[in-house]
Amino acid sequence: MQTEENSEMNNNLKAKVEAVLFVTARAMQPLEIAELLNVREDEVENALLDLMFDYSSREGALEIDDEDGYIIQVRAEHLDIVEKLCPVDLKPAVLKTLTVIALKEPIRQSALKDLRSNAYEHVAELVEKGLISRTKDKNGRSYNLKTTPKFAEYFKLKGDAKTLAKLLDSNKELKNL
Repeated sequence: MQTEENSEMNNNLKAKVEAVLFVTARAMQPLEIAELLNVREDEVENALLDLMFDYSSREGALEIDDEDGYIIQVRAEHLDIVEKLCPVDLKPAVLKTLTVIALKEPIRQSALKDLRSNAYEHVAELVEKGLISRTKDKNGRSYNLKTTPKFAEYFKLKGDAKTLAKLLDSNKELKNL
């Protein structure tokens, strides 16, 4: 039977492990956590199992995933809310495509394809993340692309993308002097 003192120590360790998982932005291995907290690995593993049970039994928005180590994350059914509130991660190639769209907007998707080879995949991702809008052009053969208010919010821009383009052009001219 567990003594009250052992129970308190286990709860304290569980709280420390939870704090480590909360603060780190990556999956952690039990050994890493044990070394960080200066405790035995098996104690961390027990604390992790207790935490996983706690999170799953309360059916909240968070869970502890253990696929590639342990990490606290938002449950899949709540990710749509998170994406509305938190910045999105963009791969460098997608970011370059977004830059072209922002500087040349409105731009036809066919013209973008000439400038960026993976444009179709990038456009689909950017539309899904709400950073650009895509509307059929007059002849219905291509799409017109332009940034959305979420784009300006994400990059903390004041004004529209054309204003940004003018600023970038004027900075380029200043550098050329």
